[in-house]
Amino acid sequence: MHTQDFLLEIGMEEIPARFLNPALEQLKELAVNLLRENRLPFGEIKTCGTPRRLVLYVYNLAGVQESLIQEVKGPAVKVAFNPAGEPTRAALGFAKSQGVDVSQLVVKNLGPVEYVFAVKRQEGRPATEVLAGLCPSLIAGLHFPKPMRWGTLEVRFARPIRWLVALYGDQVIDFSYAGLRSGRITYGHRFLSQGPLEIPHASKYFEVMERGRVVVDPERRREMIWNQVKELAAGAGGQVVPDEELLTEVTNLVEYPLALCGSFDESFLQLPAEVLVTPMREHQRYFPVRDARGKLLPRFIAISNGNEDYLDTIRAGNEKVLRARLADAAFFWKEDLAIPLAQRVEALKKVVWQESLGTVYDKVERLIGLSRYLARVFAVGEKETEQVLRAAYLAKADLVTNMVYEFPELQGVMGREYALASGEDPAVARAIYEHYLPRFSGDELPVSTPGRILSLADKMDTLVGCFAIGIEPTGSQDPYGLRRQALGICHICLEGELVLSLRGLIEQAYEQYRGRVELKLRREQVISHLMDFFAQRLKGIFADRGLSYDTVEAVLAAGFDDLTGAWQRAQAVEAFRDEPHFEAVLTAFTRAHNLSRKHGSTTVDPAVLVHPAEVALYKKLKEVQEEVARNLAARDYRGALAAMASLRPGVDQFFDAVMVMVDDEKIRNNRLSLLKGVATLALGVADLSKLVAAPGDKLYT
Repeated sequence: MHTQDFLLEIGMEEIPARFLNPALEQLKELAVNLLRENRLPFGEIKTCGTPRRLVLYVYNLAGVQESLIQEVKGPAVKVAFNPAGEPTRAALGFAKSQGVDVSQLVVKNLGPVEYVFAVKRQEGRPATEVLAGLCPSLIAGLHFPKPMRWGTLEVRFARPIRWLVALYGDQVIDFSYAGLRSGRITYGHRFLSQGPLEIPHASKYFEVMERGRVVVDPERRREMIWNQVKELAAGAGGQVVPDEELLTEVTNLVEYPLALCGSFDESFLQLPAEVLVTPMREHQRYFPVRDARGKLLPRFIAISNGNEDYLDTIRAGNEKVLRARLADAAFFWKEDLAIPLAQRVEALKKVVWQESLGTVYDKVERLIGLSRYLARVFAVGEKETEQVLRAAYLAKADLVTNMVYEFPELQGVMGREYALASGEDPAVARAIYEHYLPRFSGDELPVSTPGRILSLADKMDTLVGCFAIGIEPTGSQDPYGLRRQALGICHICLEGELVLSLRGLIEQAYEQYRGRVELKLRREQVISHLMDFFAQRLKGIFADRGLSYDTVEAVLAAGFDDLTGAWQRAQAVEAFRDEPHFEAVLTAFTRAHNLSRKHGSTTVDPAVLVHPAEVALYKKLKEVQEEVARNLAARDYRGALAAMASLRPGVDQFFDAVMVMVDDEKIRNNRLSLLKGVATLALGVADLSKLVAAPGDKLYT
């Protein structure tokens, strides 16, 4: 089959860096789907891009569509032809409707009946013709967070489209879009390439772009940048800590990367490291340089979009901009230190946290109450209790400092630094910083006791307040970061193996609001909604940790008020499923559960037990219940499951010898209560009815 490479380039004004990767993923997915739908076989598909272009490159695209053969079922043979074998009006009408001659109809069996079929073959069209129709669909199918319109056009795109290239081999794929006509003319680097560039053949595209000083492949740009950064850092006597997010962003900001090393006054190193790193990284997209011990050096590495021409001028410009930012930071630092952190708390009364939930000062008061509750739950000593209460009082004070106003990313960080500068206990300062953790997926977790308590209090206060006034995440909308807050609580409890009642914490947080603000939902409604919300977070966490879906469902169905306990139970169930006893436990439970699921009582009257098999099962159940209770109290969940396995022989004997559904209502209910006791015994660990039996397991129903 004849094949050629296909190229589509969408040239445009510079798009935001964060738009590029999702757009390339969409472009590839759209191309794969459309080419398959249109029966155009292809080899590899590659998408590349820079701030000024999105590129689709398809290797070895077939020159002609694959033919399409369709079989359309018509009437039964006995209806289509008379006894003499002549076509009836039914056959003639069917053939005409399908555009074939009646003589071309074929006969096929469908079960015991023969039918006539019209077999139609649709020859494939040339790829150039098909692609001309697909290209506009490829471009129109791309979606962006904030699309633009320009001129009088109805077209929406990330930024205005300025040129279109579409080539199949050396042939131009002719189409129009956004008032532009496709061709073979592209443009190179905005400053390093002059005038239009002609692409003679799709296979020459990357070569032409190199001449135009454009590195189209993002992976290659990324590798170039990182190698240059490491080389410059080593030359400055330091190193750069890998930063994937920043590296991805600068890769998507340039077409022809060149790293440069700049410097700043050493006197700025007296400021906290975060005060220097934040303007460098967040505002200027610079890579900070550190020594072998991780201490900042008065150096930074920036990525320019060009060559070495005017490099000294570019370096001087970057140094000037950074110098101004660091001078501002130094000024803010000096001004903020003039007022002790504790004296700023009063100013929080004028800062609205959420219009329906009051000020930040109100939140601080709730944090103090909730932290006191958690200190009691965790049996924290007097000194640490004082530390966490002091930290709760000061936790939000840095929000009214000049530094955090200018650099919001430094909230918590500056609270720690200003607390230390104000002479506060280092444990208090650390808790102020830690209470914002984790800030994003994979971030560090609080490790100090005051930090953990304050972080849990702050996150639960936010969750309960928002849910109580009807603010819950919907789809991708989560302006208060409630999913992140709930995940943070889960991770803190699980990693720290903290034991507390999730429901109890929700109740206490709700009580902190009661009487202070008007809440839309009652306490039980908030608890119900939040427990469901946490269940979804736990499902994700447990699945990410490698647990099977039915283990997760079984454990959460049995309750997860104790988050740490739920995780320990899940681990026990998952491990127990590989042991020989698992089949015994599941069989005993399943047999008892299936018969007693609609029965509501587990109270057994020993005097009503008449058969030796039910007497024996009752006696064994009492023994196992005591053993399981001891295991659960000791959090020995695998031991509890092993104890349950010993019920299997008694359950089997019971079902072999005893008729449960007898006419005597008293005896029948007593036997159902006995079975219900067996079935509910496992609920201290998991709802075993949610488990899917392993292949080969023979379960009774």
